Amino acid sequence: MAITTLVSGVPGKLATAIARGLREAPDVELVAVHNPNRTGEWEGIPYVGEPGDVDVIVEAAPAGSVMDNLARWRPTGAAVVVGTSGFTRERIEEVQEMWKGAESACLIVPNFSIGAVLMMRFAELAAPHFATVEIIERHSERKPDAPSGTALQTAARVAAAGGRSAPKADELVEGSLGGDVEGVHVHSLRLAGLLSHQEVALTNPGEQLSIVHQSTSYDSFAAGAVAAVRAVVDMRGVAVGLDDVLGLK
Repeated sequence: MAITTLVSGVPGKLATAIARGLREAPDVELVAVHNPNRTGEWEGIPYVGEPGDVDVIVEAAPAGSVMDNLARWRPTGAAVVVGTSGFTRERIEEVQEMWKGAESACLIVPNFSIGAVLMMRFAELAAPHFATVEIIERHSERKPDAPSGTALQTAARVAAAGGRSAPKADELVEGSLGGDVEGVHVHSLRLAGLLSHQEVALTNPGEQLSIVHQSTSYDSFAAGAVAAVRAVVDMRGVAVGLDDVLGLK
């Protein structure tokens, strides 16, 4: 039996790529899309105000509305996959509190790209073996938040593995040496023409290692979204990332 799904945030670029990917999956049925400002249909799929009886809701709406949407989806009994950026540790804890007692799961995915998931895992493995580490993320100038959700999650995982940045020198211009996420410096660049690019730079005396991932199309997020939908129906509680889904832990 196909997994019935709704995607929230269509026709946003991420939500649209996810919806198209789910529609192509043989074991998934995209039955509806949601956007409070839209009616009618998107590519033959109806816009709905309420999700009805679906197995999975994929939340890819803008960051400003995502928490209100999650509070709305929580009582429906559907499992939820969150692809919206900007989930800090505090926001994840808020979702964990919201989901207490739920029989369904909420899977928060900082980045649906398989390559980005591997990049984070490789950085986590490398971090304890290097003296210093910093993260440089580059996105479109239209991206509304900084750092990206991927950079936040990477920094948290690198820090938990023992990675640290060197102490900051005096900044002649505040912020020149990046933001601090649990002891790891993160630099956010916003440039026209980019989609998603992240480098984790690690150094020891006499050597350097750079782990780089780049998405050049929103199509790169479809496969991970499909994998998340397939996995979340058998999960419980709140989880973060695709590592377990992809067998990386």
